[in-house]
Amino acid sequence: MAISEPEAVSISNRFSSRKSLEKPHSVVQFLKQLGFSDDHIRSSVLSRPHILFSDVDKTLKPKLHFFLGLGLSGPELGKLISTHSHVLLDSLERTLIPCVDIIKNTLVNDKNNQDLIRVLQKTYRGWVFSKPVSRLKCNIAFLESCGIVESQLSFLLKRQPQLFFISETSLRDLVSRVLDMGFSVDSRMLVHAVHAVCSISGETFSRKIELFRNFGFSEEECMDMVRRTPALLMVSEGKLKLGIDFFLKEVKLGRNALVSYPICLMFSMEKRIVPRYRVLRVIMSKGLLQKEPSLSSLLTISEVEFLGKFIARFPDDAKEILEIYKGDLLDS
Repeated sequence: MAISEPEAVSISNRFSSRKSLEKPHSVVQFLKQLGFSDDHIRSSVLSRPHILFSDVDKTLKPKLHFFLGLGLSGPELGKLISTHSHVLLDSLERTLIPCVDIIKNTLVNDKNNQDLIRVLQKTYRGWVFSKPVSRLKCNIAFLESCGIVESQLSFLLKRQPQLFFISETSLRDLVSRVLDMGFSVDSRMLVHAVHAVCSISGETFSRKIELFRNFGFSEEECMDMVRRTPALLMVSEGKLKLGIDFFLKEVKLGRNALVSYPICLMFSMEKRIVPRYRVLRVIMSKGLLQKEPSLSSLLTISEVEFLGKFIARFPDDAKEILEIYKGDLLDS
């Protein structure tokens, strides 16, 4: 096992009363049999040296076999334990099984426990806190009381699992901030707002609002855009600036249009916005459409729909338009 001499001495000094090396050897051998790499074992032991003195049959085997039974492979389990080794010190009956059962029951349409495994890989830091089962139950009950239920609750758990293990006071404060932004508990956007707000710092939020203000948007217009598309808060400042600049200066779109359809700022400039706008310009210049479609409808339809509606339907010009769409030709 790749533990340096200073590290070995440090562990030995902490457990100087343990004279026998029988348990450490059996623990290491057992972990290797499960598929743990030397690095996995090293990280686990350095984080929680007590593991070396655990009883393999009574303590480690039941817990690790429990996780294997959920669908984790040996190497996956090794990676999980190496970063969250404290779970091997948690009670199987009082903590691990109840927490996993609650998470499984919250997730919707989770085939082969794939979502469960991803959630577990993200949430174990939350289990360090006292009474994780109680925290999980209380936070789920609170979110449900706010109207975040079933598929929405599952959505939030998959994307922000750590949110379910913070203190209830912190969670209530977070939801309160979201409600103060103008969201309501009966809004289908509430869950997306909670997701977005807990993903960024207050400083980042302020910088992004200021970015919009610098383009001439009022405070109320900024908040209206956020209420329509909360995920806007998670878009990088560079991408937002590039998008707003393009729509206002190149497309000559009015600010009110962006306020009404802020989802336009969510799409990739290189892969969707610019190529589709280029196609629109060509189609309109050729007089192929009598009425110009809204930019939101142009950007939000799927790739298949776009190709059919704006390229394939014009067979005489389809080859040229497709080349322009793919970027083979520059702006006409």
